[in-house]
Amino acid sequence: MILQSLLQLAQRESLREDPDFEPKRVAWLVHVGEGGNLLGIMGTHYIPAEEAKKEKPRVVAKSFLLPREKPVTRGDRAFLLYNKAEYVFGIDPQQKRPSETLQKRFALFRAKVRICLQETQDEGVLAVYSFLMDLAAGRQSVSLPKDCATNELFAFVYAADIEHLVTDRPKVREYWKKNRENLEANAGTQKTCLVSGAKFQGEVGNFPPIKKVPGGSTSGVALVSFNPPTVSSAFSSYGWKGNDNAPISRDAAESCATALNRLLDPVYSDPRQAGQTLAQRSLRLSADTAVCYWASKESGETFTSALSGLLEARPELVKELYRSIWRGTMPDIQDESPFYVLTLSGTQGRAIVRDWFEATVRKVARNLAKHFEDLMIVCHAPKPKHHDLQPQFPMRVLLESLAPRGNIEKIPSPVIRQILKAALRGAPYPFSILQRALERTKAEIGSNGWTAHHRRDARAALIKAVLNRRKRFHPETTPYMEVQRDMDPTSSSEGYALGCLMAVLERVQQEAIGNVNASVVDRYFRGASAAPKAVFVRLLKNARYHVTKARHDETKAGFIFRLDKLIDELASRFDPKHNGFPAQLNLEQQGLFVLGYHQMRKWLWMPREERSKWESDHPDAPREYVWAKGK
Repeated sequence: MILQSLLQLAQRESLREDPDFEPKRVAWLVHVGEGGNLLGIMGTHYIPAEEAKKEKPRVVAKSFLLPREKPVTRGDRAFLLYNKAEYVFGIDPQQKRPSETLQKRFALFRAKVRICLQETQDEGVLAVYSFLMDLAAGRQSVSLPKDCATNELFAFVYAADIEHLVTDRPKVREYWKKNRENLEANAGTQKTCLVSGAKFQGEVGNFPPIKKVPGGSTSGVALVSFNPPTVSSAFSSYGWKGNDNAPISRDAAESCATALNRLLDPVYSDPRQAGQTLAQRSLRLSADTAVCYWASKESGETFTSALSGLLEARPELVKELYRSIWRGTMPDIQDESPFYVLTLSGTQGRAIVRDWFEATVRKVARNLAKHFEDLMIVCHAPKPKHHDLQPQFPMRVLLESLAPRGNIEKIPSPVIRQILKAALRGAPYPFSILQRALERTKAEIGSNGWTAHHRRDARAALIKAVLNRRKRFHPETTPYMEVQRDMDPTSSSEGYALGCLMAVLERVQQEAIGNVNASVVDRYFRGASAAPKAVFVRLLKNARYHVTKARHDETKAGFIFRLDKLIDELASRFDPKHNGFPAQLNLEQQGLFVLGYHQMRKWLWMPREERSKWESDHPDAPREYVWAKGK
């Protein structure tokens, strides 16, 4: 199903209008005139429109349609009229290759051009060949551009053509097409392609390499491959060898590889509009994992184009129709066409499929809306001026909140994949996220600064999402209420009430003695959230001292009175005189403890207008929580 979907994408986006040629980025154009005179070497680098919007735009080389060559997996082999500097000029930009290797590669490149010239008698090819022979004989010389990289490609332009490559000349194209046809003529028996179902003639070659797979080699990795045959190889038991075990026609294999290369390249050239790039269809999740996504029909393209902007919380990439998803509201999307998500990792030899997900455009949009609804929570960090939409948690920030000092590389790739999988599938978030969030909350509870508060908000949002989905999918094993966006004074959860109590005790201490080096939260949060019985009796005794001290300040007496009533209301749920606090809290209750603390802390600092709105939204709140003027 994966390969069939990729084949359909290649056909729909016209990625292989000419199957004998493929788009490749050519960094340098070598201009030659009549007689092979070198006229200059020009760069093609530019900043795509999509990159220009970023703080650090990436410069890329322009794409050209070049003869489709088999990948070089071992040994030396030249390409037709384009290649790296080692082949085109016999020069290594880094000056690390032995001269014998460079001479051999330069000779291979000249030989391939000579054969093309003999078959075509094309004047552009003649000019290139004359230049190469002059260069080999020392009659001309070449100086590589200073910023030339080892893996960058060079191609030739004949002066009379001005803008077109020598490989675009009609005789050269006809020669290459016939050359490709001859490779399959009368080769092997007839087979049925597993992808297209069509009959094809010829040997089953290697699957074309996929570029830009995180963790894979720069030369590309194969999506379909087999290990070398051994005596005990299962796939050799019927006389099959290598890729004969998966007969895929050359046309289908190249179409699938082209489609996947298009998905992984953030600035892939549009074959139907010169100078334009196709919309981004992938996200890099970690150093070794990327996720690709696409719709099966044109009708789903608008939503698909907004997906990366939705996950990265970038308003400039999301049309107004889909912004309601950030607010947890499903937009008016009725598209039932298939939507695909493919997660890949790379090794040195092959691409690894980590996950494959198929749904409809409408279902994925609905799941995303639910994902953001579950993340909604009151925040302590002020919103940046350029970002006034909720939620304010792009995928990157969610992941940073789970890592020490926000270093995403410290998070295992499976955890990252599971978060995205839950968001797109509407499935429960893995329990390991709750464990990581609790660990980081306790480790960074005393951190200050906007970044620390932002990560703390994101962790609270993740904890809320994990717990609410566990409650939704497993109600019989989760004896707690779903957590709301704001503080809920009617919650019956022990962990939530204790977290609220912790926030009130912190505020009382602050009102009594101001800011201290180690507050009650800095010293007792970890113990109170795991084993409250051993901690809270002592904290309540200290609170009485703080209340008495703060009441001496007449300007604070009314506020302290309200805080004292809150302490009594929350503590009364546990019979504090007989130490009725629970001895321990399980991980779910510890998560609720964090949320209670987070939301109550925000509630205690509410401005008057916001508090009045909260009270109107919570008419059943106990008297101790009604602070609005005149009540």
